[in-house]
Amino acid sequence: MHTFTDHAGRTWTLTITVDAIKRVQALVGVNLAKILDSQRESTLPLLTELQADIVLLCDVLFALVKPQADTQGVSDEQFGQALGGEAIAAAHTAFWEEMIGFFQKLPHGQATVMAIRKHEEMVTAGMKAARERIEALGAQAVRRTAPPATRGVPAGPK
Repeated sequence: MHTFTDHAGRTWTLTITVDAIKRVQALVGVNLAKILDSQRESTLPLLTELQADIVLLCDVLFALVKPQADTQGVSDEQFGQALGGEAIAAAHTAFWEEMIGFFQKLPHGQATVMAIRKHEEMVTAGMKAARERIEALGAQAVRRTAPPATRGVPAGPK
């Protein structure tokens, strides 16, 4: 079980079980047990969709915690309103840690665990490369827009 706290101060416990997977499938239309397969109308594996589509991830999170939300009287909308910034980052981490924990326990789950970890490495590397490219483009734009007399001249006291 992994937990995260939303912006309203509510602590949510994620537990991936067969029951939870069935609830997610019924409410959201995705099967977490087949995370490496493409689902819905996408050609991407669910693993990639959940990393790229924050709304889909929030829908899955709500389905996972729905029994807790029902007990607390928290609607899907209220749940989503309390997820942003640090809260969604914590929920994201808790979700993936819980997914790894679920699949690690299955005899055939090691391949799925390896895929989840490798995918995370690829996402991290892609984000780093994108950041570096954006920074390089920003530096190029500054050089192109600087007046000709100041290009390449370091700024200093006059």
